[in-house]
Amino acid sequence: MTSNFTAWEMDKIYFNIIESLIFAADEPISASEITKAIKDIDGEDIDINNKDVDDTVNQLNERYKESESSYEIVRIANGYSYATKPEFSKYLGYLSTEKSKRRLSQAALETLAIIAYKQPITKPEIETLRGVNSDYMINTLLEKNLITIKGRAETIGRPLLYSTTEEFLKYFGLNNLEDLPKPREIEEIMKDADFIEQRNRIMMNALEEQLENEVDIEDMEEEDDENAVE
Repeated sequence: MTSNFTAWEMDKIYFNIIESLIFAADEPISASEITKAIKDIDGEDIDINNKDVDDTVNQLNERYKESESSYEIVRIANGYSYATKPEFSKYLGYLSTEKSKRRLSQAALETLAIIAYKQPITKPEIETLRGVNSDYMINTLLEKNLITIKGRAETIGRPLLYSTTEEFLKYFGLNNLEDLPKPREIEEIMKDADFIEQRNRIMMNALEEQLENEVDIEDMEEEDDENAVE
């Protein structure tokens, strides 16, 4: 087996191996992880590096583009992952509204946005910007591993500093913090008809869930009252 990359590149087996490793990975997989997997299996003499992997990813995306595929390989959290193309987002967004397990409330999103754009930031600074106590929201984001404690500020009381995590990048499909939308881009997104429709659908689903929970609580209270009478 050759150790020359030009010959290696022409070997479609390795081309497909990179594709399959990215496809099978549960989390974004880095170029170094891919090269390590190949060398661990086929030997250290295989002449492949991170740039070769990145070039192959570009070639794969060109192939998907030419065949008009609905998916592509995106760079997320310094790794590679498969994702559907942006033009299909509203259809996938419809499906995602049915899944509430990891849904963030408006207050949580607001808190997370402040941390993302102002990090590292202290709780008092977050509360000054929000105008309300943020203990619960910060704890929620910590539990979901979307933010982490970065250290302590060099101010009176040395309050904790919060910043976003790699999980935050994965959650929002970002490669790094530089990919965060600029304020002007956010304004344009907020005015987009598809975004407004999806936001309204999410709000309606949340309201329905809240009503269902209230009904369940009322039923339980009525049942307790009946048991107490008996």
